[in-house]
Amino acid sequence: MQHLQKLVIEAIETSQFPETPTNLYDPIRYILTLGGKRVRPVLTLMAAELFGMQEMEEIIPAAKAVEFFHNFSLIHDDLMDQAPLRRGKTTVHEKWDANIAILSGDGLLVKAYEEISKCNPVYLPATLRILSKVAMEVCEGQQLDMDYESRGSLLMEDYLEMIRLKTSVLLGGALQLGAILSGANEQQQQLIYDFGENVGLAFQLQDDILDAYGDPDTFGKIVGGDIIINKKTFLLVKLMEVIAPEDVPMMQHLLHATVEAVPTKVEDMLKLYDKYQVRKSADELKDVYTQRAFEKMSALDVPKERKEALLLLANNLLVRQQ
Repeated sequence: MQHLQKLVIEAIETSQFPETPTNLYDPIRYILTLGGKRVRPVLTLMAAELFGMQEMEEIIPAAKAVEFFHNFSLIHDDLMDQAPLRRGKTTVHEKWDANIAILSGDGLLVKAYEEISKCNPVYLPATLRILSKVAMEVCEGQQLDMDYESRGSLLMEDYLEMIRLKTSVLLGGALQLGAILSGANEQQQQLIYDFGENVGLAFQLQDDILDAYGDPDTFGKIVGGDIIINKKTFLLVKLMEVIAPEDVPMMQHLLHATVEAVPTKVEDMLKLYDKYQVRKSADELKDVYTQRAFEKMSALDVPKERKEALLLLANNLLVRQQ
């Protein structure tokens, strides 16, 4: 994996953008230098390698397209959420302004399609179809996330569909692009897509769990941050689903309270989570998605040794403290 990560980082860091207008291209250069693990573009290369592709230079444009699209979505999501920081650095809309964030995000989306146009023309219709499908689904997921913020309650099936669209489809799509460009058939493409989507769902559930129960020294964010802002995570949605009538007033009191007004808000909500064993429910469902992912990988008709890198990455993503 490390050699593929190095290829991706080099490709992203050497990407050339025009000098002017500076307020369009400087934010693009800025967001791309904020780093991160580059998991999504690396997945594209890993899938190609899984299916026997050796010339990674042929896959790099698709990997860049995935990373450009991902960063387009981050710029716009940060603006919609009014987030001040991204990976510990000032967000684009805070460093410049909202209009610049919108335009530079749009520019990255266009650049994603420009990169896809550089892929092997034999596979161009298929790669365009997958990128467009995933891009639209991610937008749908973000819209649902915003719609659900104002809802008093939420069905679990709606929450799971939202996180599938917002988080998981891009992991699956990144893998499928690599599979397409290495000549995998449609059945194999679907299996590797399903592997990524299920890993993504398990990953998001793990994130929900860590936000409430993670170790502050290793988590990298404020533990209980989702509780503080009443974010609808699996834990909260499950609590709303199973809570007894006599505990509803306490839950509603905590949801309407600020940490300033109720300093024990996080601890009190965790007591409700523990009473109704919602963490156990999250762990169990995470295990279901993890098992599904590994079943999809097992069904792939490729040598076992080629699967090891992706299985290791999945394990690292799903057994983590940060």
